[in-house]
This record gives sequence, C-alpha cells and structure tokens, in this order.
Amino acid sequence: AHFSPGVIDGREGANLSQAVHAFERAHALPEDGQLDPAVWQALTAGDGGPAIQAYVITAKDVAGPFTPSIPKDLTAMSKLDHLGYAGPTEMLAERFHMDEALLNALNPGADFGVAGTRILVAAPGTGELPAKVTRVEIDKGSNTLWAYDEKGDLIAAYPATVGSAERPAPSGEYAVRAVAPDPIYYYDPKRLTFGQDQAAGALKIAAGPNNPVGATWIALTIPTYGIHGSPDPAVIGKRQSHGCVRLTNWDAIELGKAIQKDAVVRFVGVETTPAAKRAAAKPKAAAAT
Repeated sequence: AHFSPGVIDGREGANLSQAVHAFERAHALPEDGQLDPAVWQALTAGDGGPAIQAYVITAKDVAGPFTPSIPKDLTAMSKLDHLGYAGPTEMLAERFHMDEALLNALNPGADFGVAGTRILVAAPGTGELPAKVTRVEIDKGSNTLWAYDEKGDLIAAYPATVGSAERPAPSGEYAVRAVAPDPIYYYDPKRLTFGQDQAAGALKIAAGPNNPVGATWIALTIPTYGIHGSPDPAVIGKRQSHGCVRLTNWDAIELGKAIQKDAVVRFVGVETTPAAKRAAAKPKAAAAT
C-alpha cells in the first residue's frame, strides 16, 4: 500500500505504528496506529496477495560482485571501487525489504550463497507509486516523510531519519532539484562540517548500496541537503543523521522514481531526542495546500 514500516523484521515497533497511522489517514479511518478489524479489512480489500512468497536463488544472485568489508572511515572507503552488498544474505534481505535476522528465521539452515536454493521471503510489492509525487512533508518530530500527489492525496509515507541536535534539518519550504540513482558520494570538508575525515580533504566515494547515501540521492534546493538511501536500513527512524533525510534504500528508490523535479519539500516539526522520536507515535496533520 506504500505506507512503509521500513525494514520488515516481524516485530511491532514505532515504525510499524507510524505506517498504520499513515494508512488510516489515507483511508479516512480513525488514526490510532492499531491494526484493528477496520484497518485489516481495508488492507486486504486493496491487496489480496500473500505476505510471504517462495523464491529460488539464481546464479546471478550469488555472483556478486560483493564487498565483504566496508570500512567506517571515509578515507578508507574512498579507496574502494564499489560499495556493494557484503554478500548474498544482505542482498536478498534488502531486495525483499527484510531484516537479515527475519530472513534467517524464515529459512533455518538455508545457504543463501547457493543457486537453486528455495527460500521464503516477504512479498513487498512492485515499488511503483500510483501517481507522481508533487509535494513532500518531512515531520522532524515523528521521523516521517509524507508524499502527496497533485490532487493533494496522501499516496505514500516512509519512516525517516531526520537531522540531529548537532546539525538540525532545515525548516521551511524548498524544492527537489534533481534525482540521482546509484549516486557517487562526494565529501567536501569546505561544505560539510561533520565527519572524522575533514583533514583528508575532499573525497569521492564510489556508488553502491552501502555508499553513505545509499541507492538514491534526491537533491534539494538547499545546498548539501537531500533525501537519500542508507546502508543500514534497520536504524532508519531510530538514530539521528547529519541533517539530511535518510530512508531505506528501497523507499528512497520508490520515492525517487515518482517524485517530480521542483516538487515542494516542506520541513515541519522540531527534532527531539532519539528516544522521544521513537515514542512519537502519531504524526501531525499535513498542512493544507
């Protein structure tokens, strides 16, 4: 339904509650974040397909190329020619929007590095939004990105990591300047004040899903800020960022495909501590246009 819980881990949590809230809002249901009979009926009426599907691992899946070890240091990272998945397990988990622990739990004893292995995975949908996104609202208090079409209808919502007390996200209204799939990341200490590699000078980090900005970069009209993917989907909405808006890679890809250039991007709310963000279950109503 495009109201994302972020990584699918088989557990209840704040991101799941936020996803249910978003679905309730879009379907004019009471917004309590609970998967009650009315929500369940609306969900299953719109999609009667299975939540879990069988998948056979292919030779291409296990061929790579993989990057078994990704350094945390940006200087060391800049020496790699690709920042790929660590291996087939991480790749398959991300393809099906899953936590690796859940993938392993559904497939005890499976060798994800062997072509022909039949496994059970989540069935996350097509990744295509039903309309173009012309407006985005980013709620810094609830860690949620809301996406609207030209009619003003809420068509998607994603958990997000937004800013920090040290480097807060901006407030006010901006616009989308460009979208870059599979981006190269450039670290310029003259423009960016964070990071342990400032003394190393400007750095160029190769593309790949484990790149610091993940699989998609959506540039905004405020310099150095963007909406982007992440190499660590499990912490989206649960840790602070350096001011940009982080999504899971798959959510960033989905949004990047649908968002229009010059789409309005509005930052609302106020950053709080990570613990308070996790407790902020109910987002504010979206501003009218």
